[in-house]
Amino acid sequence: MATAYDKVQLARSRNRATGLSFIENIFTDFIELHGDRRFADDPAIVAGLAKLGGRTVTVIAVEKGGDTKDKVRRNFGSPNPEGYRKALRLMRQAEKFHRPVICFVDTAGAFCGIGAEERGQGQAIAENLYEMMGLRTPILSVLIGEGGSGGALALAVADRVWMLENAVYSVVSPEGCASILWKDAKRAKDAAESLKLTAADMERCGVVERVISESGRSDKKDLFERVGEMLAIELDRLCETDPEALLQRRYKRFRAF
Repeated sequence: MATAYDKVQLARSRNRATGLSFIENIFTDFIELHGDRRFADDPAIVAGLAKLGGRTVTVIAVEKGGDTKDKVRRNFGSPNPEGYRKALRLMRQAEKFHRPVICFVDTAGAFCGIGAEERGQGQAIAENLYEMMGLRTPILSVLIGEGGSGGALALAVADRVWMLENAVYSVVSPEGCASILWKDAKRAKDAAESLKLTAADMERCGVVERVISESGRSDKKDLFERVGEMLAIELDRLCETDPEALLQRRYKRFRAF
């Protein structure tokens, strides 16, 4: 039986499907939009407009990159403030034009470099949390790999939060937790067990509504098809809900924690 730290390793696997691959294989007519209108474009977050079935949606994904050069360009999936501001800009646009928002989350955490702090990393994340709680359009977030701290939560204040079976979601990495608690990063396995970060743990605690099976499935195409079908069905339900009722349910969802 896989341990919690085994799940962490699977979530970090270089063979794991990235956010951009979910966009390319689930949606059609994707048009990527760039920039936060303040500082720059952040390649760690890919965002734009796309079609899911016959519905136009806003889709946002944290992208870790493919080969080494791409990973470096995308900062290994650790967004800067401009990435979160780009995401928020497009979410506000989605609200204006009555488009649902779909987010794919896969990040070890927001980038903690000096430049990111100087440009307001904490504020950018906080603004996303605040604005997403009141966004008058359906939001659905899927954790597809790592869900690290506020960097992941900044794209996961949603009406529905799902996780892939081998994804993880935690306030801190196991290594970081072990370093804090025991001053020894080598105890990451112990920390992972204590953090209750697996998809099964998250579902048990009510943090996510659905765990999407990956067991025995090496074919990514099958995974993309199933996730696409699930998203289309759930969006039909959410888009039929009155915006005020949607906001009230979203508020109660997070207050219940």
